[in-house]
Amino acid sequence: MNAAVRNELKARKLEIHNRVTDGILSRVPRARAPPPRRAQYVVWFWSWVGAFCGLSVIMAVFGQAHYFIERHVPLLIASYGASAVLIYGAIDAPLAQPRPLVAGHFIGALIGVAITKLFLHLPPPRFEQLRWLAAALSCATAIVAMQITETTHPPAGATALLPAVDAAFTDLGWYYLPVVLLSSALALAVALVINNVRRRYPAYWIVPPKLVPTAPGPGMGAAEVPDPSLECAGTTLTEVEEGSCPQQSSACNPQCDA
Repeated sequence: MNAAVRNELKARKLEIHNRVTDGILSRVPRARAPPPRRAQYVVWFWSWVGAFCGLSVIMAVFGQAHYFIERHVPLLIASYGASAVLIYGAIDAPLAQPRPLVAGHFIGALIGVAITKLFLHLPPPRFEQLRWLAAALSCATAIVAMQITETTHPPAGATALLPAVDAAFTDLGWYYLPVVLLSSALALAVALVINNVRRRYPAYWIVPPKLVPTAPGPGMGAAEVPDPSLECAGTTLTEVEEGSCPQQSSACNPQCDA
């Protein structure tokens, strides 16, 4: 076999190897390029504006509306200060999305009021002695409930504590639940406005989006549509030289037909 034929076989073998390799690599999901980072001072500024506006709106509603003043609703549920850190300062975090914010606080409030109501059946002096137990049970139970419902929101642990440890919230009783819902709605409404000026919020509403691999490269078609040239992958140069070609397409190696 002359040198020209030998070189042609080597070149064809290299071409086949590259095509097979490209077909394999095309199946590997490619990482998406991260979005461009914004200047830190932009994040700091809008986080400050969001937290200031959000908490101000909540306190304005409960501090100025006679409906709430007559019912002795506190100016602010303290746990929403912690929520402000998340929904205005860490808007991409899963714990800062609308579902954990609203459902997490509501679940914490519901469990806190329910457990505290049970302890209120005790004589008042005994209840005061066992406030610590009601608070601990409320927070621990709320954590598990949020885990089960996939609505974990760390500040909601404090929301569950308040009915047991703060007399102002203990006196609210079940009315604590609509107060919490309204507080969450106001905080979320401000977040939807402020966080979308130079940023994007929410990342999702109910469930996080599933990561979808990027479109496969051109080599993907070689795996789905049989390519006659790929049948040569098992044919070695030695087999061609010795004339012991495998049973493959004649288009694979013209030398095998010679």
